[in-house]
Order: sequence, then C-alpha cells, then structure tokens
Amino acid sequence: MTNNTTTTTTNDTTTAGTWVAVGPAGAVGSIHRAPDGFRVELYGHRGARSGTYPTLETAKGAVHAALGPLASRPEFHAH
Repeated sequence: MTNNTTTTTTNDTTTAGTWVAVGPAGAVGSIHRAPDGFRVELYGHRGARSGTYPTLETAKGAVHAALGPLASRPEFHAH
C-alpha cells in the first residue's frame, strides 16, 4: 500500500498534503495540496464552489465561505 500524503516540518510549521475541515457536525470538506495550489473538496454541499486556490489560507477561506454566512470557521486538521 502506498501513502501519497507527505508531511514535512520546517521552522516549527507543519506542511501537509491534506487538511480535513471539521465543524460542529463533523467533517465538512478537505483541502489537498496540488501542483498548482490547493484543491478544495466539499462534502454534501450541492452547488458549493470547489476549485483550486493559490494559497492554503485562501482555500480555508473558501471552505468557510461555502458553509454559509452564519457558520463558524471549521477547524483544519493536517493529515
């Protein structure tokens, strides 16, 4: 079995290949490192915007925005 997710540590900052967004109701989406940025995948949100974003922070913002205007920002767990 091959694990394609890599994790490296540089200057006390963890850089992972995948981050899972977790809200009060459980996992709501994930972010995957891609050659051209960070790809967002949303779980169970019909019509929600998915795509590739240039930075991890913009990808996290896209996940948060897709949850709706009153949603709390999810926690992002590196895997």
